[in-house]
Amino acid sequence: MEYSEIMVRYGELSTKGKNRMRFINKLKQNIKHVLSIYPDVTITANRDRAHIFLNGTDYVPVAESLKNIFGIQAFSPSYKVEKNLESIKQAVQEVMQDVYHDGLTFKITSKRSDHTFEMDSRKLNQYLGSAVFDVLPNIQAKMKGPDINLQVEVREEAAYLSYENIKGAGGLPVGTAGRGMLMLSGGIDSPVAGYLALKRGVDIEAVHFASPPYTSPGALKKAQDLTRKLTKFGGNITFIEVPFTEIQEEIKEKAPEAYLMTLTRRFMMRITDRIREERSGLVIINGESLGQVASQTLESMQAINAVTCTPIIRPVVTMDKLEIIDIAQKIDTFDISIQPFEDCCTIFAPDRPKTNPKIKNVEQYEKRMAVEELVERAVAGIKVTTITPQADSDDVDDMIDDLL
Repeated sequence: MEYSEIMVRYGELSTKGKNRMRFINKLKQNIKHVLSIYPDVTITANRDRAHIFLNGTDYVPVAESLKNIFGIQAFSPSYKVEKNLESIKQAVQEVMQDVYHDGLTFKITSKRSDHTFEMDSRKLNQYLGSAVFDVLPNIQAKMKGPDINLQVEVREEAAYLSYENIKGAGGLPVGTAGRGMLMLSGGIDSPVAGYLALKRGVDIEAVHFASPPYTSPGALKKAQDLTRKLTKFGGNITFIEVPFTEIQEEIKEKAPEAYLMTLTRRFMMRITDRIREERSGLVIINGESLGQVASQTLESMQAINAVTCTPIIRPVVTMDKLEIIDIAQKIDTFDISIQPFEDCCTIFAPDRPKTNPKIKNVEQYEKRMAVEELVERAVAGIKVTTITPQADSDDVDDMIDDLL
């Protein structure tokens, strides 16, 4: 027998009361986006669960994709059977003979959604339990905590059998907590920060700063590949490329070397905040980890934050590097992050950056520059694209060829 569908159980959505259907509809949309790489798969969702119909698609890769989607508590692959007693009985016997080995216990859990069916749930449990004993006389029944809980659901169109319960990613469906702008470099930390924001339902848009010719097309592709890795948790992600060459050259020319990083980060924060405002974002997210580098001391964070009143979410701020690397490896971004392409934060990095920058000094240096005009030109020059789970990397290669 081959699996015909996957039944999905929701996670924290059970606590959402009147907003429940909004969360469910968003989860359904996210599942559709993630599974769009399987064109024959279809999806339905109601208040209690979602159903993913495989329509001949191989179950294994679909299940691997489902494990990553936030908002799913658990899921079970199911067999579709004709809705008559004999067919259900034969299917139950076949499944139990396939999965049983000495010492396992079992129970039958029936649910009759079609109340016109000839047996109610209690009688169906007894009937199918007896059918199992007919073919496996040595098996033991156990009502609490059995090794195999074979679930049988009789619906309008057919009956469905399932016995596996596979853990999902949990969390909230991406997009149910509002929109946030993720400051995405090519490093290890910012993709992990994006992943953790996605887990709490934030619809992230990736903001990446590019400084050609100082940063290469390879660095841009790296950032897009990292974004693509994050699409498996909730679907499409908007990618925003910001032209940053002019600003970095201006900072290098008119400010002391020790303050280059602080000024660079302040400009990035201003630009990200302006983009957030134009695109109805609520927060800014970044991968800062306290004390990890010179620009991530409390004094530096204060000096950089001073340019905005927008909340800044730092999901990895209390983690050490090994903790962040563990998550990066788990979500499959680590190998991309360590590719040797420099980003905007490293190309002009000073040998001895200021670890306790004074805001009055930073503001004095910024008076040498046309800050507002520089920010406006950068925002006007952004390139907005959509990164999708099914997008072929050739699309990005074509874009790089165009840049070259």
